Amino acid sequence: MTQYSLEPVLDAAERVLRDRTDSVPRLALVLGSGLNGLADQAEDPVVVGTESLSGYPRSTVEGHRGRLVFGRLGACPVLFLQGRVHAYEGHDLDAVTLPVRLAARLGATHVLLTNAAGGINPAYAPGTLMWIVDHIDWVRRRPYPGPVGESEARPGAWARPAVPPYDPEWYRRAAATADALGIPTVMGTYLWTLGPSFETKAEIRAFAGLGADAVGMSTVPEADAASELGMHVLGLSTITNAAAGISSGPLNHEEVLEAGRAVQDRLSTLVRAIAADLA
Repeated sequence: MTQYSLEPVLDAAERVLRDRTDSVPRLALVLGSGLNGLADQAEDPVVVGTESLSGYPRSTVEGHRGRLVFGRLGACPVLFLQGRVHAYEGHDLDAVTLPVRLAARLGATHVLLTNAAGGINPAYAPGTLMWIVDHIDWVRRRPYPGPVGESEARPGAWARPAVPPYDPEWYRRAAATADALGIPTVMGTYLWTLGPSFETKAEIRAFAGLGADAVGMSTVPEADAASELGMHVLGLSTITNAAAGISSGPLNHEEVLEAGRAVQDRLSTLVRAIAADLA
C-alpha cells in the first residue's frame, strides 16, 4: 500500500486551486461509477485536472475521471469531485479521503456521496436510488483522525463515533424533495468491502444476515472523514446490479457503468433540487 503524507498535499493543492478560482463551494459532490456526467450540469464551470495537483491520488478505475469542477447548480456553489480513488487500488485511507478533506478546506459544509452499489435487499432492483442511513464497515480501516502524532496524544482518537455519519435531518429534507419531484427512493444500510473483486454468494448471504441492503467498495471512509471534519453528510447509492446469488448471471463492471448512466437524468434532477434546497 502506498504511504501518503496528507497535510503537504492538501496545502499544495489548496494553493494551486486558489490561484485558479475564488469559488467557495457550499456543496461537495463525490461522483461514483457511471455518474461522472453529473458534472456536465455545472454552470460557469472551472475545471482543474487532478494531474496538475502534486500528490493528488490517481484513480485507475474505468468511469472515474480525475477532475475537480467548480461551478454552480442554480444558486448553490458546488465542487464536483470526479475520479474517486479506492483502497483496493493500493491507496491508504489518507489518499482515499483527501478529496473530501480538500473540499472542506475550500469551504464546503455539505458533502453528497454518490456511488454505484450491488443490491442485497431483493426489493431493491437495479435502478433504485437508496439513501444511505447507516453503514457496515467490513474492511475495518479508519482514516487518519488528524495531524501526525495526534492519535497517540489524544486517547480514543481512533474510536468510531457512536452515531452514523449521515445527517438525518438532511436525509429527511432530501427524501421529501425526491417525493415532491415524483422520484422514487428508498433508504437502507450500505456495506463497504475492500474489493476489487465482487462478492461471493456466501458473502452476500452473510451480509444480508447482518442487515445490509446494498454493498460496494467506497463511500464509508469518505463519510467518516467528512463527519469528523464537521461536514453534513448525505449518502446516495444507485443500485446498479443485483449482488451475487441474487442476480441471474455473472457480475461485471460494464453492467455497473451502464446502469449508472441509465439513471443519470433522474439523479441529475434530484441533485439539482437538493442543491437548490441548500441555496
